[in-house]
Amino acid sequence: MRSLEVVSPGALALVEDLGRPGYAHLGVAPSGALDTASLRLANRLVGNPEGSAGIEALLGGLSVRFTTSATVAVTGPAVPVDVDGRPFGSHTPVAVRAGQTLTLGTPAAGLRCYLAVSGGIDAEEVLGSRSRDVLSGIGPAPLRPGDVLPLGPVRGVPAGADVVTPAAAPASLVIPVTPGPREDWLDSPAEGLSAWWTVTPESNRVGLRLDGTPLRRAAQFAEAELPSEGVVTGAIQVPPSGLPVVFLADHPTTGGYPVAAVVRTSSLSALAQARPGTRVRFRVT
Repeated sequence: MRSLEVVSPGALALVEDLGRPGYAHLGVAPSGALDTASLRLANRLVGNPEGSAGIEALLGGLSVRFTTSATVAVTGPAVPVDVDGRPFGSHTPVAVRAGQTLTLGTPAAGLRCYLAVSGGIDAEEVLGSRSRDVLSGIGPAPLRPGDVLPLGPVRGVPAGADVVTPAAAPASLVIPVTPGPREDWLDSPAEGLSAWWTVTPESNRVGLRLDGTPLRRAAQFAEAELPSEGVVTGAIQVPPSGLPVVFLADHPTTGGYPVAAVVRTSSLSALAQARPGTRVRFRVT
C-alpha cells in the first residue's frame, strides 16, 4: 500500500481538500483548505487533480516518512523543505524514495503550508470530503506522530515550472467586501470597517477575530435581537462587543448577530495566511 507516516505534525496538521459544500441545511460547514489557491497549486505541481486531499500544516514543523516513491510539493508561504537533511525549495515538485523523510521548517511569514503528494491523501471520506472540520469534529482527526496515511494511485504527470513565486503574506491587507445583508443594524458600517483592524491570537479555522475601534449598533437596533440566520464563508459578523469576526471555512452555519459585509471569495486565501498582529482594513465595493 502506498502510504506515508507522520513523524511529527508540528503545531497542527490536518488533512484537507476543497471541502464539502452543499450541507449547510444539515448544519455542516463547507470546511476544506483555508488557502485554496495554495492547495490547488500544490496538487498541480505533483500531477494530482486540484481537489485532491493534502496536508495543511500550521506554522510548518511537519515531518513525514514515505513507504513508497512519490512526487511531493509544498506551497503556501515560502518555507524551508528538506528530504533526509538535504534542502529543497518550496513551490517545486520533488521526487522522494521509500524510506525518506520530508521535513518543513517554519515560514518567516504567513501561517499555513500545504503538502501535496502524488496520488493524494486517501483518507476516508465523510459527506464527500476528506477535510477536517475543527468546529464539528467531522473528518480525519488532527495528525499525530505514528499516524499512517494511505495514498491514492498516481493519476497524472507532475507539472514542472521554471519559476513559481510564493504568495506574499504582507503585514497589512486591504480586503474588498460586499456590504450587507445587515449593515443597517450598524452605525456607519462602511466607515467603521475601513478603519485598521488587528488580527488577534484567538483566531482559528472557524473565524478571524479582529481588534480595533468597536462598531456601534444603530440607535433603532440598540436593544433589538436578531433571529439566527444562515451565514456563509467570509461573512463579517459583529457581536455585541463591536469587534468583527470574519467567518472562515469551519464557521457555524447560522448566527444571531448582524453580518455587516461579506469578504470576496478571491481574498479568503490572503486572510488564511494572516498571522496575529496583521493589520486588516475592508474596502466596501
